[in-house]
Amino acid sequence: MANHERAMLSNFEDNDTWRIFRIMAEFVEGFETLSRLGPAVSVFGSARTRPDDKYYLQAINLGRLLAQSGFAVITGGGPGVMEAANRGAKDAGGMSVGLNIILPHEQRANPHVTIQMDFHYFFARKMMFVKYANALVVFPGGFGTMDEFFEALTLIQTEKVFHFPVYLVGSEYWQGLIDWIKDRVVSAGCVEPRDIEIFKMCDDEEEVVRDITRQFVAQEYANTAKR
Repeated sequence: MANHERAMLSNFEDNDTWRIFRIMAEFVEGFETLSRLGPAVSVFGSARTRPDDKYYLQAINLGRLLAQSGFAVITGGGPGVMEAANRGAKDAGGMSVGLNIILPHEQRANPHVTIQMDFHYFFARKMMFVKYANALVVFPGGFGTMDEFFEALTLIQTEKVFHFPVYLVGSEYWQGLIDWIKDRVVSAGCVEPRDIEIFKMCDDEEEVVRDITRQFVAQEYANTAKR
């Protein structure tokens, strides 16, 4: 790329008005690509989870079971839990989607995605996780995983999206956070006790997939009955 082309690109990215077009492009591409997926489940979790970790192995099995049950698997496209869920889905012959985020220290998409998209903006990427998911499964992770988890809870709590099922896998990891929410947040009146029921905690990935399938079938039946 020539110097003047780099300068033009830099000016484009630094201009708030012109940045709108890049944001629009990410939304349009996401809508066009993911609207054709069919039933799907978004899986969140740490990029640092190693292949010999029990949660990595569980995520592989979850991805496989979801694919066998007719669900596409959507992840952030990176390593760790994301790679494991994509791997399980791909090995089972399912749709394995990776929504990769472009970072200063480049995150490369894992080799197990069959549909890859690269996002510059976190908010555009996060919208795709929720908009096209029939359920969310959250494995142990850091700030990014918690951000995605709590944003989903907020959207459900405020009825900005329909109440799709949300699951936390790894009770030994999450229990302290859940206890804090109950003991401090609920007791302070910052959320209602019923808000805790927005999500479930389950350590059995087979049970998670059974519950997702049951709720999806029930929702499809309800939608058909309304027509």
